[in-house]
Amino acid sequence: MSNVIRLALVDPHDDSRESLKSMLIGMDIVWLEAECSRYEFFQDVVSQTNPDVGVINLDGNPEKAIALIERIRVSTPDCVLLALSKNTDGPTILRTIRAGVCEFLTLPIEVEEVHSALNRIQEAKFGSGDSRVRTCKMIAIAGATGGVGCTSIAVNIGCNLASNPENSVALVDLDLALGDADVFLDSIPDYSLLDVTENVARLDFQLLRKSLTKHSSGLYLLPRPVQLQELTAINPESLRRVIGLLRASFTHVVIDTSKSFSAVDLTAMELVNEVALIVQLDLPCLRNMVRLLMSFQEMDNIRDKVKVVVNRMGLESGQISLKKARETIGRDVFHQIPNDYRTMIEMRNNGVPLIEQAPKAPITQSIMQLTDMLVGNVTEPIEADGQPSKAKSVAGAAGWLNFWQGKPGAKPAAKATT
Repeated sequence: MSNVIRLALVDPHDDSRESLKSMLIGMDIVWLEAECSRYEFFQDVVSQTNPDVGVINLDGNPEKAIALIERIRVSTPDCVLLALSKNTDGPTILRTIRAGVCEFLTLPIEVEEVHSALNRIQEAKFGSGDSRVRTCKMIAIAGATGGVGCTSIAVNIGCNLASNPENSVALVDLDLALGDADVFLDSIPDYSLLDVTENVARLDFQLLRKSLTKHSSGLYLLPRPVQLQELTAINPESLRRVIGLLRASFTHVVIDTSKSFSAVDLTAMELVNEVALIVQLDLPCLRNMVRLLMSFQEMDNIRDKVKVVVNRMGLESGQISLKKARETIGRDVFHQIPNDYRTMIEMRNNGVPLIEQAPKAPITQSIMQLTDMLVGNVTEPIEADGQPSKAKSVAGAAGWLNFWQGKPGAKPAAKATT
């Protein structure tokens, strides 16, 4: 499990409780495990959910709140307590600290103040430096067009990560209409992304894993909804809640996005650490790649995460040279995956990942290397010749797009600048 803080909250005032909830849900280090509006019930809530942190707003009734802190300190000593109040009276703050709180924050509070307090609690609870529990690493796989192999790459990256017993890995099929990750894993899921979305507020870590389909490799799958009519129930806000729970429950999350680049897809890309953008070396695909890279340049939460990955390298018919492709897209290629149609078809038809189907095949080794690169086990991208790659700018992209669109006077950049 990652070192996301599981948190329970009690606040008798609806307005301040909702405001604090909104603030906490937006933090990637927090999972809101439970909330409560009555001091009388909060001790039972803490006992049942066993959160890492209990947040108590004193302002409903300071005497009851301080007495509650004393009881929880005795009944659930592993739960770190954090107090909130508009009252800055010294004796009240002193009584609250003596009752057992670790942090006292004055209302109204800013996001940075809450974040700093939780970071201090996180460091004290999980440690720092090398001793610290790993945070969740999240990867999105997207394609410059359909049929470039995104699902096969996403499935195999997930299975590669799951092969390490120290990892717990979830794969989310975000192609809501036509996703087929379950086919690649030869699985018949009992629950879908819709089921988890509708029940996310009632799920804990144990119930979440029971709602996902576990493959023999150890990979947990969250498949797309069954009916097309169900697609509208998945929206950016509900996806944020689901991803927040997955982040708190797994060390790695792989997301296979759709090709529509919808609001849901873009939300997922904003939340992950890395985005692998899959392309083939043909003109329509490269043209789409340029358009996408230009669009991503305007998105602060996405542009620096995008890594260009060429799939089916060496496909004989209709491929543009890698050198020409680099000039076209205006940046270097992060990784290249060789073409091996036969092995990939066998893998899909058998429902067995490459690491089991053909562990020594070049394509298997290439996707394993890509997996390591995306999660940071390899610090520099490696080219086909074995040499480290140097990242390049996207200076040539606009010129190529104008050239393809036939705008007067437009011509592509002669060479990408380093």
